[in-house]
Amino acid sequence: MKAIFEDSLLVRAIACLCAWYHEGAIAGFFRRVREAYPDSRWRRLWDSFCAVPLCTAANSGYVRLLAALRGQLERLGGVIAQSAVYRGCLAVWRPLSGFLGGGWLGRACRFLGVRGVLLLCLALYLPLDYAIRQFCPIAAIASIWDECLMLAAFAYILWHTAMKRAPVQLCATPVDAYLLLFIGVGFFLLCAVSPDMGIAVAGYRAVVQYLFWFFLVARLIEDDRDLAIFYSALVAMAALIALHGVYQYIVAAPIPASWVSQTEENVRTRVYSIIGSPNIMGSLLVLFAPMVAGIAYHSRKLWVKVLAIGVTGMMCLSCIFTFSKGAWGGLVVAVLVFAIFLDRRLIALMGVAGAGALVAIPSIAHRITYLFTADYTAASLRAGRMGRWSAGMNLLRSGDPWLGFGLGRFGGAVAMQNKVIEETPNFTYFYMDNYYLKTMVEMGYIGLIFFILLLVGLVLWCLRAIGRTRDDQTDRTRVLAVSMFAGMCGVLVHCYFENIFEVPYMMAYFWSMAAAVLYLGYFRKRRT
Repeated sequence: MKAIFEDSLLVRAIACLCAWYHEGAIAGFFRRVREAYPDSRWRRLWDSFCAVPLCTAANSGYVRLLAALRGQLERLGGVIAQSAVYRGCLAVWRPLSGFLGGGWLGRACRFLGVRGVLLLCLALYLPLDYAIRQFCPIAAIASIWDECLMLAAFAYILWHTAMKRAPVQLCATPVDAYLLLFIGVGFFLLCAVSPDMGIAVAGYRAVVQYLFWFFLVARLIEDDRDLAIFYSALVAMAALIALHGVYQYIVAAPIPASWVSQTEENVRTRVYSIIGSPNIMGSLLVLFAPMVAGIAYHSRKLWVKVLAIGVTGMMCLSCIFTFSKGAWGGLVVAVLVFAIFLDRRLIALMGVAGAGALVAIPSIAHRITYLFTADYTAASLRAGRMGRWSAGMNLLRSGDPWLGFGLGRFGGAVAMQNKVIEETPNFTYFYMDNYYLKTMVEMGYIGLIFFILLLVGLVLWCLRAIGRTRDDQTDRTRVLAVSMFAGMCGVLVHCYFENIFEVPYMMAYFWSMAAAVLYLGYFRKRRT
């Protein structure tokens, strides 16, 4: 069988194409660039860019404040540890934990630890949220369970620090400053433009609440085992979502007629899994597909590589079956970022795979070519993205464009739930389908400027973290950092076409992965 395979026409054709490519001018150009890069000025600039320390001022006010808070917590923890109440609780807990820890659940909890359990719950945010909303008999729990998880993580970090069990490093990052600055600007705009304070507070909460997962995860991930629990749980969850999506495409799951236009009736279905939206599902797969691909480069076991490649292909197929054009664009950007850092051959592979998908699934080609027709432009201006973007800009100009129309008042989920302005034939509520434009309409030019500043700062420090990771025979942490960063870049592109950050778990996943990237570059502590 091996001889037959090696002598087949297909294998010989692929071998000839590979030989032609390696002997051609394109491969020669990249080879010369690769040989010249180690001694080039660009390499020196990159090294100096990545050499910037995490806190440029070791005695900055923010770091001193964190150190003072840590000192106060440790002193309080010392008082608690000496109290009779604490010693009594400890005397009761020790035999009780030994009794409860005998089963498989107890052994699993001991293996994970409290940090592992919290990170696991965060990684399973989507399925937990779906299960609670579908099956929990108490409706109030569905709306507060994620806030309870956030408070539990915050309480654990305080207790862990008070008992002097937290690492010595403070996990203070320059991204903290960008986040706090944006949160402060949002609070200023909340106070400046708030015709209805209740709606403004709800809009402000929707914008800033899930940013705090960055601060929490940056302190929850203390070693490689914590990262492995978080990373593997995310990958497993996303793989199951993708598998369900492929199943939905095979059985042609029913969809609302509004999901396709009249000229796209040949689209038999759009997959959505338990998410309920093909656009959000596409963005979720864009975020996690590079992480699965990274396992193929990170692992040294052949069966793991083969499995990871297969799952990556399945996730890409499921993303295609969402028929979300914004997700397709985000996936292309994620693959490009992944390829530039790790394996530039993937760019050619992406081109071949894309051409094959266009040939094998004609509805994909039709959906893409439809973008360049006059019918699409007319439909988009009438009831699509272009019309919505134009309406949003008109609304922004109707007030103070620097301060915005007001948080929670237009373009997002809070506005859709609280329609305070009467709808007319010339004015109606809708999702903006562009998170950056939605931010500008609600928060004005000031809010958008500081939001873009936050994202630019995040990207720069993630790049520095990637530059500080290792990629050799003994340590391949750069692969994991690049994988998460590539997915994040894809989501940032998709935000231009959808309100991705309106979805709580998408924002929680995004900022948690940002914290994980900085951990790999600056705080990594190895542990088996």
